[in-house]
Amino acid sequence: MSLNPRIADWQGRRVWLVGGSSGIGRALAELLIRRGARVAVSARSADKLQSLVALSPQVKALPLDVNRLGDWQQAAGELERDWQGIDHFIFCAAAYRPVRADQLRPDVIAEMVTTNVQGAMTGVATVLPALLARSSGAISMIASVAGYTGLPKALVYGPTKAALINFCESLYLDVHPRGVAVHLINPGFVDTPLTQQNDFTMPALMTPDAAALEIVTGMERGDFEIHFPRRFTHWLRLLRRLPYRLRFALLANVAEKT
Repeated sequence: MSLNPRIADWQGRRVWLVGGSSGIGRALAELLIRRGARVAVSARSADKLQSLVALSPQVKALPLDVNRLGDWQQAAGELERDWQGIDHFIFCAAAYRPVRADQLRPDVIAEMVTTNVQGAMTGVATVLPALLARSSGAISMIASVAGYTGLPKALVYGPTKAALINFCESLYLDVHPRGVAVHLINPGFVDTPLTQQNDFTMPALMTPDAAALEIVTGMERGDFEIHFPRRFTHWLRLLRRLPYRLRFALLANVAEKT
């Protein structure tokens, strides 16, 4: 049984996608455009957004910094004026650096926490009142399997994604009875500018296009959690259920190789 309404058709659906200049976000924007959605795409880089605008007259560029409240308010106001609101909000923006304990610094912490947690929550707070007023729509958040359990080199990134997982679970309980869907997206390793910082082998590495297809298919099914690739994520989901003694022993071997 689906936890959210199924999406049968994207034609004309008003989607606001934040973090669409590269990686999963860009691939997702391109896929939704091909399926007929009206896509407002946001990122800090206005130049990168213009190449998406060139793909369809149904695309709108809304440059913004997710850490500036004024940017959110201005973009939301523009969408309300031009499109009379949105049907679907997708948050793909993220900051990432591989961090171990001897690399932990306040500036690194602030960068990831403000973008990945505060930015995401601010985006939801911006769009949610209108969705609740209409008793319809959807919110989709890209977290990560790094939020399932503590992992090597994920000392800051992992906790930010764990926070998003918890946030989406709590949000679903509040808004689902009021007609708003919530999708929690937990990708494994995807070949993006962020993961290209990693200096270790990434199991089951996917292309952004393959990840975008998994996400859209999961939304269409009405899934709450969309996680992929399953051959990797099932292993991690099992790992987080193990007692700490066993879990830490297994992850210690991984840490030595990274």
